[in-house]
Amino acid sequence: MDQQVTMQQEALDAGTNERATWRDYVQVTKPGITISNSMTTFAALWLASFGFPDWKLAILTLVGTALIIMSGCVLNNYYDRDLDLKMKRTMNRAIANGRISTRNALLLGIGLLLAGLAVLAVYANPLAAVWGLIGHIFYVLIYTPMKRVTTLNTVIGGVSGAVPPVIGWVAVTGTMDFAAWLLFLILFLWQPPHFLALAMMKTEEYRAGNLPMLPVVKGFAETKRQMFLWAAVLFPASLLLFLHANVGYFYLIVMAIMGLVYIVLLYKGFSAKDDMAWAKKLFGYSILYLTAFCAVIVISTMLYNY
Repeated sequence: MDQQVTMQQEALDAGTNERATWRDYVQVTKPGITISNSMTTFAALWLASFGFPDWKLAILTLVGTALIIMSGCVLNNYYDRDLDLKMKRTMNRAIANGRISTRNALLLGIGLLLAGLAVLAVYANPLAAVWGLIGHIFYVLIYTPMKRVTTLNTVIGGVSGAVPPVIGWVAVTGTMDFAAWLLFLILFLWQPPHFLALAMMKTEEYRAGNLPMLPVVKGFAETKRQMFLWAAVLFPASLLLFLHANVGYFYLIVMAIMGLVYIVLLYKGFSAKDDMAWAKKLFGYSILYLTAFCAVIVISTMLYNY
């Protein structure tokens, strides 16, 4: 405990003696998260456009969505700055150690949100902006505080992560039809196995931060069981898109294979001898699954409509 306090103080001292760089401001928006979520927005927008998008609408929808996601990341770091100091991998974040002041972080987060909502409302449609706000509220005002009190935080966070494809869809159609809800469901179901694998890999850090993540509270066996159940539902949900959107057999075949491999990998986790190695492998595959899902939507839509 004394060593942890010393490390926290050193991080604070280092931060207060340094000025924030442009890299700090970029990193606090979490480009990786922003890009991966924008990828699902584009895939849904492409699907709703039958592979013939209005490129001005597409670009501005992606910009508006990215700005809102970046805002959520900044405000999440702002809220979690005390927790970040308790974990080795996060204690040097620019807001946590003071390189970016809390005032500047708050202004940046709010500014990005307002800009993103304005872009979506003006250049897409008000429904797209409403969904952007819904995702932001779930991430910043519901998921972020709940992360400190319940293992259900991963499920709640799944709501905000499932919103980007909805924004892409409604930006084109202006309606929440069954396909829009199906896209939401698929992304919602994808997230628990993905983030619980990460939670397994970072269990000791979450324990040090006193965060009630599922692997910390319930252990690896229960975590694996829940991951398997989420993926088991994801498999048929992902295939339903074949029946309710303009994707063809290419999508059906590829996603059936990807889903089956996912389930097999999760099942093998019950007998894994090295839980950390298994979690790392599963985490990597979950990223591959999401990337393939988006790419297959784009390719299959082209094959189906061109």
